[in-house]
Amino acid sequence: MLDDRFASGSGEWLAPGGPDNDVVISTRIRLARNIRGHKMPWRSSDSERRAVEVALKSGIVESNVIPDGAYWAIDDLSETERRLLVERHLISPELASGRGSRGVIFAKNENLSIMTNEEDHLRIQGIHCGLQLDETWRLTNQIDSVLERRLPFAVSSRWGYLTACPTNVGTGLRVSVMVHLPVLVQTEQIKKVHTAASRVGLVVRGLYGEGTKASGDFYQISNQVTLGRDEVQILRDVRIMVLKIVEWERGLRKLVMQQDRVSLEDRAWRALGLLRFARKISSEETMRHLSSVRLGLNLDILHDIGQGRINDLFLFTQPAHLQVLRGAPAKPEERDVSRARLIREWLA
Repeated sequence: MLDDRFASGSGEWLAPGGPDNDVVISTRIRLARNIRGHKMPWRSSDSERRAVEVALKSGIVESNVIPDGAYWAIDDLSETERRLLVERHLISPELASGRGSRGVIFAKNENLSIMTNEEDHLRIQGIHCGLQLDETWRLTNQIDSVLERRLPFAVSSRWGYLTACPTNVGTGLRVSVMVHLPVLVQTEQIKKVHTAASRVGLVVRGLYGEGTKASGDFYQISNQVTLGRDEVQILRDVRIMVLKIVEWERGLRKLVMQQDRVSLEDRAWRALGLLRFARKISSEETMRHLSSVRLGLNLDILHDIGQGRINDLFLFTQPAHLQVLRGAPAKPEERDVSRARLIREWLA
């Protein structure tokens, strides 16, 4: 069972201690690739999609780019298992809810995954904790180079890599840095982050990327287009903006601590108290209070709680993870009760 792999811990990308981890949760780099001579997945018939998936699976497995990984056909997974992979950022919501032959293979430590027949034939993804753009790019680029020697990627001498969405044409590179911005949200300056990012061709997205909303003050900073820019330029633009946002958030934290420390102390302690004693709590409310506790830890307001434990709670209090831990399907109201019980146990 797929569920059994995820019952005890989170992936490497949620580990505490990464660079700039007080603000930056993780760095993700994704490459979109398609196979020459085949229609894009959204235009393919079921038989064409099946043929492409067989070829992709063979190329990926035989190349041994993920030695400890196993290939999973999405249609063989239950709805809960699919949602579990989405919550762990191993597959996209689009792959989980798509149609036809499609699959995923991922590393045991979850720092690498390869999706087949999502929006494009291939989505190669590397992810690390904290701000690690160079390391994540090296990992993803290495896998891409190995696969390109085995698979005939669709490439144009004029346009670069050809992709289903025009915004990915060129390098096919999407860089996403997940950041925690509780004080920018609290001081109502998060709109300025959106504006500043858009001016340099970047976009601020929700917790699970495009089309999703922010949750618990978490956002993803991503490049918007790839055509006309090489990988070095894209990585540089994202790095510059993320570092500015990191300093912006840190500066506001320091300012509010100086001007109204009590408000931040109250926010952190109130959130911790509610989490420790609540008997029923929704996923959205949990994310909001865990965000405040994480802020309290990074400001040395709260102690004796490991940040790793809080990071794990962000994951294990999500609906699919709760259902796996519970061992049986649960209605939303039942999940709210189970979620509160889990949090009490973990924070006891």
